Amino acid sequence: MNTKKKTYSRALAIAGSDPSGGAGIQADLKTFSACGCFGTSAIVAVVDENTMGVTGVHPVPVDFVTGQIRSVLDDIGADAVKIGMLHSSELIRAVKNTLSVYRIDNIVLDPVMVATSGDALLQPEAVETLRTELIPIARVITPNIPEAEILLGEEIACQHELPEVARLLSQRCGGVSVLLKAGHLHDEDLVDVFYNAETCHTMPLKSKRIHTQNTHGTGCTLSSAVASFLARGNSLDNAVIKAKNYISAAIEAGAGYEIGKGHGPVHHFFGFWE
Repeated sequence: MNTKKKTYSRALAIAGSDPSGGAGIQADLKTFSACGCFGTSAIVAVVDENTMGVTGVHPVPVDFVTGQIRSVLDDIGADAVKIGMLHSSELIRAVKNTLSVYRIDNIVLDPVMVATSGDALLQPEAVETLRTELIPIARVITPNIPEAEILLGEEIACQHELPEVARLLSQRCGGVSVLLKAGHLHDEDLVDVFYNAETCHTMPLKSKRIHTQNTHGTGCTLSSAVASFLARGNSLDNAVIKAKNYISAAIEAGAGYEIGKGHGPVHHFFGFWE
């Protein structure tokens, strides 16, 4: 008797490793699992960090990174790919060239440049490579305010500028959709902005601001949630809405915990245990 076996929704994370478990690959895999995907990973760097900051970054050789990507995609495949910290131009180009061999429509890129602690994670000369070579192959990017300012080369002063900033980022980065995070602004109302380049539609995403220092890995978590919901077949708008709801709930749940001496993590598994 032939019984057709079920299949997983598959998501691949390409990012650095965080030994404290709140950001990077660890946050990506937790998010994939919480959002209903089978998660795989390609580690680009081993980062010496904790909730208080980054002490050092030990890059994985570029050929070994691309080998991990090929090993996963040749065997398991992926319905979506999330890309996080890529520290050099050489690595950015290698990841782009490797992914171009595979037909993956859902690439979510979190343009990680600065850690929550303020530590730089991207070499300055790699910014242009990221903007002109890798971002254009992504379906959506998820910059915060400082990252958007670096990509644009302009300051962002207030909330009402965000819709135009998101559209401008899309135009300057090859027509990619942009989920612009407003957390670094100081307004009491937190309103992220999503510009869907596929429909030329801008959508505000409002949530209550939660006053907590447990924000380590929020960017990794949000981008991985977008990738998860795209992998599960959601439309771009719905994937972004569900991801925003997920990160908001994870931040709220994580605010009640004390872990580490600095910026603690969000609660990735709030839907499963307290």
